[in-house]
Amino acid sequence: MMATLVTVLYIVAFGLFITGLMGLTGPKTAVRGNKIAALGMAVAVVATLLRVENNWPLIVVGLILGTAVGIPSARRVKMTAMPQMVALFNGVGGGAVALIAWSEFRTSGGFADTATYVAAASVFAALIGSVSFWGSLIAFGKLQEILPGRPIGFGKRQQPVNLLMLVAAVACAVLAGLGGASQAWMILLLVFAAVLGVMVVLPIGGADMPVVISLLNALTGLSAAAAGVALGNTAMIVAGMIVGASGSILTNQMALAMNRTVPAIVAGGFGGGGVLPGAGDGVERTVRSVSASDAAIQMAYASQVVVVPGYGMAVAQAQHAVKDMANLLEARGVEVKYAIHPVAGRMPGHMNVLLAEADVPYDALKDLDEINDEFARTDVSLVIGANDVTNPAARNDASSPIYGMPILNVDESRAVIVLKRSMSSGFAGIDNPLFYADRTSMLFGDAKKSVTEIVEELKAL
Repeated sequence: MMATLVTVLYIVAFGLFITGLMGLTGPKTAVRGNKIAALGMAVAVVATLLRVENNWPLIVVGLILGTAVGIPSARRVKMTAMPQMVALFNGVGGGAVALIAWSEFRTSGGFADTATYVAAASVFAALIGSVSFWGSLIAFGKLQEILPGRPIGFGKRQQPVNLLMLVAAVACAVLAGLGGASQAWMILLLVFAAVLGVMVVLPIGGADMPVVISLLNALTGLSAAAAGVALGNTAMIVAGMIVGASGSILTNQMALAMNRTVPAIVAGGFGGGGVLPGAGDGVERTVRSVSASDAAIQMAYASQVVVVPGYGMAVAQAQHAVKDMANLLEARGVEVKYAIHPVAGRMPGHMNVLLAEADVPYDALKDLDEINDEFARTDVSLVIGANDVTNPAARNDASSPIYGMPILNVDESRAVIVLKRSMSSGFAGIDNPLFYADRTSMLFGDAKKSVTEIVEELKAL
């Protein structure tokens, strides 16, 4: 009876997982989707606990500690810090899987008299889980600016070093999985995988960090599925495969959005820092500055305005002010749309989440393919802290590091207003010719303050 009940509960949990994931396809249903998936996880946890015969005190302590740390952290985190929170929580999952694999090795006497598939799944989970944990910690450090955002590595020697760590980790995994092996091989496996995780992510520049987060998330899911095979836990297998598959699809889509391949991103060496003050070619350029009053007048008498949000909007928490501005413009008969680049911000869907938080209608959010044909008919494009995703060098300059990356064609608009704190470059660390274009004006200052001033000017018109 108990085995049947557990099976039924797992099936219910799987249905809730999939239903919840379907809800995450749009801002309107995302909150409900999260709640459904969380309910599914609660059901899966209950079903798993019904199988437990001992170690209840340890389980209770773990639940209490996890709840005490997780809930306050999730509630207090700002939207600007959400990417690093996702990286950290994802890494914890990978670390947990690695520890589970190590525990299985110890309790089974080094996989003595253990089925080959169980040993193989365990060492795979240990390797991938350790890579994900340590790689996620480095990603967290870069996003939190504890570590430099620029690529850090050994240059041309980086890939041979990474390959050496991978070969060493796989060799230790094979030796540990043979059965009855010394625990030293399992420890060395975890150590080499940890070094590999660090060495893979350190050379990756900040511009590629959204893709890296998605990739590490997929790896954590795959390691959890492998651990589920080793433990005979169907819930871990299904949940891990859902995370691994969805993360892999998202990683590929984001890489395509940057016109880059996942291997090229993992090879590292691109982007990060955002500290270059100018083009770096010795040519002095001038920009045209504009006031909030001038910006308000331009948009008030426009037929169509396109808002292009970037990480600068997230930092300033300007999304609510942007929504207030859009309401005033729409009251004057101006059509307002939002252009969302797939890798704007520092994690997948960053801009969508921020704007949904401000109750911006989902229909007004246009992805790159939908909006690019609109720019030629747009009177004013308002770029709020977006740098690399609007850089025309990706189209026009074959020598640019981002050449070939699909961008938002804001330079085709009749007028462009860029809101920035300064002339510093974006996360890719390269200059943006858009800022010096004849049809571009710069409104310097904090994005929230600037948009609020525009709102006040619109009210006065």
